[in-house]
Amino acid sequence: MPDANITVYGAPWCPDCKRAKQFLGEQRVPYEWVDIDTDEEGRRRVQEVNNGKQIIPTIVFQDGSILVEPTNAELAAKLGINPKAKREFYDLIVVGGGPAGLSAALYAAREGIETLIIERSGVGGQAGTTERIENYPGCAQGIGGAELADAMRVHAERFDVEILPAQAVTGISAQEGYKMVTTESGDEYCARAMLLTPGATYRRLNVPGEEDLIGAGIHFCATCDGPFYKGQELVVVGGGNSGIEEGLFLTKFATKVTVLEVRDRLGASQILQEKAASHPQIEVRLNTTVEEFKGNGKLTSVVVKDVNTGEIEELRPGAVFIFIGLLPNTDFLRGAVDLDQWGSITTGLTLETSLEGVYAAGDARSGSTKQVASAVGEGATAALMIRQYLEKTQGSRGYKGD
Repeated sequence: MPDANITVYGAPWCPDCKRAKQFLGEQRVPYEWVDIDTDEEGRRRVQEVNNGKQIIPTIVFQDGSILVEPTNAELAAKLGINPKAKREFYDLIVVGGGPAGLSAALYAAREGIETLIIERSGVGGQAGTTERIENYPGCAQGIGGAELADAMRVHAERFDVEILPAQAVTGISAQEGYKMVTTESGDEYCARAMLLTPGATYRRLNVPGEEDLIGAGIHFCATCDGPFYKGQELVVVGGGNSGIEEGLFLTKFATKVTVLEVRDRLGASQILQEKAASHPQIEVRLNTTVEEFKGNGKLTSVVVKDVNTGEIEELRPGAVFIFIGLLPNTDFLRGAVDLDQWGSITTGLTLETSLEGVYAAGDARSGSTKQVASAVGEGATAALMIRQYLEKTQGSRGYKGD
């Protein structure tokens, strides 16, 4: 590939920036890196091309075109790269490269099962963009989400798991006992078995003003955007584990963090509730809903309501971070496997879906706990169930076993 004159504007703490840089590096595409934390001109450039918003990564190409927070697929398309797997047929195809998918691929590959992971964005899933994971067994001091994701990827690749990045799966099907996947590039891959680990994305409030102000004062990733608001007051919506964890993280930058919870109690674990209650920079407001976000190109205020009294109040934080749960990434599965009323994949005790030979694990599975440790466990369990399925339907075929 010829040299490309590309400038990546970002910051070292930004997971999406790291992912974009990693993708460019893997494709051997030269680029210039501008850290907007230390380069004031770079920061102004980002604001200029994003209508006053500070959104990173912002990537400027030689022809003057710009991509903002691009997926790996969008980067690949822009660079004329068409990522394809090495082959068209595998023993197992795993859709999604988060902790569940990586764990399953590792276990399967150790059994001699030729495995392909198809990942639409960055390997590691939600865990890879989490600032710090404090409850992963064996990591007594906690571990960075990106660090854990990288270690799991390296471990899987050690056993020759193939990872196809920058490709979203748009559909699955079964034909004469074989499982088929179609990617957004139009490629098709076939396998004897399939594991669905597509993960989930952040749920939105769906109130007036939210859509227009995302990235301009409304955010879903404290790690990515918290450092933009040093010395300001911030609001966190959601009192579950994620909301309190991210609220505690934001105290590194904010003078005050106000946590809003619609219920009359927090849903976070007791230890997190105690941390929040004892932290001098955190205020928790229960029975409070967000009614509207106001701003003209940038967030200026948040209209909230006390559900008990009906009293309306207007808060003026520097930014709002929303952590109210996850939505499963399962739109591409509708009509192919059974989903529950929330769109999560339903499975039996063996983690098999309604489609024979197709299994599911992790955050997109109905009944999952949305925890990294349980996702890893589900992935390992699914791999063992898949091994049994392959042995039953195809014979041992020389699988190594233990």
